[in-house]
Amino acid sequence: MFHVGGARSALYNWATARQQGGTFVLRIEDTDAARNKPEWTDGIISALAAIGIHGGDEAFEGPYFQSANAPLHRAAAEKLYTAGRAYHCDCTREQLAERTGSAQTGYDGHCRDRGLEYAEGRALRFRTPDEGTTVVVDLIRGEPAFPNSAMEDFVIARGDGSPVFLLANVVDDVEQGVTQVIRGEEHLSNTPKQQLLWEALGATPPVWAHLPVIVNEKRQKLSKRRDKVALEDYLAEGYLPEALVNYLMLLGWGPKDDVEIRPYEEIEKLFRVADVNAASAFFDVAKLRSFNGEYIRAMDVAAFTAACAPWLAADRAPWAAEDFDAEAFAVLAPLAQSRIALLSEITEQVDFLFLPEPVQDEASWNKAMKAGAADLLRTARTRLAGAAWQADALKAELEAVAAEHGLKLGKAQAPIRVAVTGRTVGLPLFESMEVLGQERTLARLDAAIAKLG
Repeated sequence: MFHVGGARSALYNWATARQQGGTFVLRIEDTDAARNKPEWTDGIISALAAIGIHGGDEAFEGPYFQSANAPLHRAAAEKLYTAGRAYHCDCTREQLAERTGSAQTGYDGHCRDRGLEYAEGRALRFRTPDEGTTVVVDLIRGEPAFPNSAMEDFVIARGDGSPVFLLANVVDDVEQGVTQVIRGEEHLSNTPKQQLLWEALGATPPVWAHLPVIVNEKRQKLSKRRDKVALEDYLAEGYLPEALVNYLMLLGWGPKDDVEIRPYEEIEKLFRVADVNAASAFFDVAKLRSFNGEYIRAMDVAAFTAACAPWLAADRAPWAAEDFDAEAFAVLAPLAQSRIALLSEITEQVDFLFLPEPVQDEASWNKAMKAGAADLLRTARTRLAGAAWQADALKAELEAVAAEHGLKLGKAQAPIRVAVTGRTVGLPLFESMEVLGQERTLARLDAAIAKLG
């Protein structure tokens, strides 16, 4: 599944590339066979397309596959070895722990000057400089400096000769002309190593930008084991892509005029990666939900109706396909549009209309059906039997019922709403009754009266 953090990183890269007339490069780093399946690649491409990043735009390039560059990776490893910038090592972890007294200690450089040739099982290590510092030019974090003496001689090719990700990533970036790398801050610790590899291969390192970590309400880094992090899950729940894009762009950055909800085209023009805050960004689901509600309310009714379609179809809805009435839904759609924050909520708003009987919600029933409810329902049933079946006339009849029982309209509505719709909260009652029709409404009142005894 496509992590929302990855989606945020992709959007920041996309906005930067389009601003500068550059290219967004999608590369699938597929050299780890255990973590590579075609359907996962398809999922990445589909998720990117859902948030507006796709091959139909001239700023998009790819996808490339890292595995296709394997000969270049091996050639780079050989080049570094031949130039004396790397050496072979046959140390095992057990031997290292025995020499250093700790299994956590970094590599001690034991094989640096042993002059080992390649043999099966011997890794290739990069010879890290003994002195000086590696300065990373980072658009968000300034120029963090890493003492070279604190970096171990790290592995760039495994014992079977296959280059590790660190080297493959750099070789691909060099070969594909990457000039800016915008990614999560968890990669910052690898950056000095990658920068040393860029320089050792005779290439100019890119400009870096390491984005702040995204955290939950407990200020813990978002975790797929604990938090909802998959972009696909949010889309499936009824979040609009436009709302997700708007919100994700604000995780670490904000426009100077503080106007947060605005079209992506405006956000793209205003966005500057150098203005991103280095502090952690809180993924506020309540705020995202609020954003989504704003976007839903801003849709024209036709677009809203079309967007609701997946949640009205029989495979998601609780009613039979033949019981759905598109014309009836169209009447209530504008009323529902102003009341939901997620498209998936549309089902509960209108299920009373397409189910043979209203849902059985015991909590709603017990809350509304207090002493005197049966008498009130009988009075309402009698008056409604002869009523003109329009919302205004129905309201007038129920106002009379409320007065007869010494209640305010809101109190009198509660048992009628539950009898008709099954719930205490929903769309405006009188408009709902009008669309439901007199016969079905009276039948539901009769059923509620019978249930009450």
